[in-house]
Amino acid sequence: MSSSTGAETRPELSAALSGDELFRWYWTLAELTVLARELGVPRGGGKAALTDRLRAALDDVAPPAAPPRTRSASRQLAAPVYAFTVIPEGQRCSQVLREYFRREIGEGFRFDAYMRTFVAEGAGRTLADAIAHWHATRQAAAQLQEIGSQFELNRFLRDWYAKHPAGSRAEALAAWRAQRDRPRRPAAG
Repeated sequence: MSSSTGAETRPELSAALSGDELFRWYWTLAELTVLARELGVPRGGGKAALTDRLRAALDDVAPPAAPPRTRSASRQLAAPVYAFTVIPEGQRCSQVLREYFRREIGEGFRFDAYMRTFVAEGAGRTLADAIAHWHATRQAAAQLQEIGSQFELNRFLRDWYAKHPAGSRAEALAAWRAQRDRPRRPAAG
């Protein structure tokens, strides 16, 4: 898989790859989903879990055990909701909550890590408590936050713009495409 310049090129995503070769390269979730469909691999879950299942399928080994489901099958809040509405177990950051918080906090509201955690762990607390939490966490939320490893593009763009503050979006995306087309790690052996 080498060109005349000696640089490796990203292989075609297919059932012919080994699990290690799959893992060496960046693939979008959409690309991985197509391969999973071809191989009959379950497509649910996040990108990391899907990649692990595909690696196992390509290497013909048992797939990793699925983590136990933690969400309860509880009902989600439906409009209308009020300050005294209690957050149920298993509540997600839904459109109903987004609309309520935007109405109460303002258009600047968004579900950041602090609010996602509060909603996920706030069973039994009220939406008024959630609004108080929003206001109490604004100073911490204004600080530069760690970007999860699953958000590779976002991490790359943050780093790229730090090095190229006057760079354009087109330049950043071109740099990303070049980055993702290189292997993440050297070939085994």
